[in-house]
Amino acid sequence: MTEAVLNVVSFLFLGFFLGMRHATDADHVVAIATIVSRERSMTGSALIGAAWGVGHTVTVIAVGAAIVVFGVVIPPRLGMSMEFAVGIMLVLLGVLTLTGVVRTGGAAHAPTGVPGVHELVHDHLHAHGDYLHRHPHGHGTIAHGHADERTPLARLDRSGLGRIAFYGWLRPFVVGLVHGLAGSAAVALMILSIIREPMAALGYLLLFGLGTIVGMMLITLMLAAPFTFTAVNLPKFNWRLRVASGLISFCFGMVLIYGIGFAEGGLFTDTPIWEPH
Repeated sequence: MTEAVLNVVSFLFLGFFLGMRHATDADHVVAIATIVSRERSMTGSALIGAAWGVGHTVTVIAVGAAIVVFGVVIPPRLGMSMEFAVGIMLVLLGVLTLTGVVRTGGAAHAPTGVPGVHELVHDHLHAHGDYLHRHPHGHGTIAHGHADERTPLARLDRSGLGRIAFYGWLRPFVVGLVHGLAGSAAVALMILSIIREPMAALGYLLLFGLGTIVGMMLITLMLAAPFTFTAVNLPKFNWRLRVASGLISFCFGMVLIYGIGFAEGGLFTDTPIWEPH
């Protein structure tokens, strides 16, 4: 009896370390690198990684519990659709990053309205009284881009939704949710082949999720280091890094979309073949 309990405990801790390794999957790294490319602090980057991990864990536990406890069977087209969503999400992340880079890069120096005089325009979070938002701007009266009282996010700011934590953590959380949908079935099916006890299987899912959170926090810190350093010391190189992260995300997403959706046995073919992984 003691040996059986020891085996279960060992397997549960194995789930934690497998969760950390799961965070290093290529699509996870590409997505988080795109998100963290505009982050300027290591602490904020770690929290972004944690938000992604929490979102991933929520869906892994939800979908995994449905499979482990209630015996839910996921149809091939639904399973492939969840993985297809990851490709779409990576493409959108790439597009958003690239359009943001082009917008801020193109506004690197904007005229102040005074002949022969230019004012440095940059992009960072800034406040107008109680209002907090970001856009390319200078700190002169002309180069700012709008009057102080005309803030595009004023209503959200007044309602309390305009806090930096909300905007900083919502996107990685949602991205983590989508990634969790894509991988949850494979994790749950793997557990069922080894652990038949539902509570032990759920414990594995939880530790797997915790491992994913820790692993993604570490990966995010490593990815954020070059962006944080170059943002202050090498702004032009930082701009190139952000362009590269957007392009990689876009291209990787397109490859996933084609492979999952249109290749032989893909989602949009007559005979889809789904192998959870």
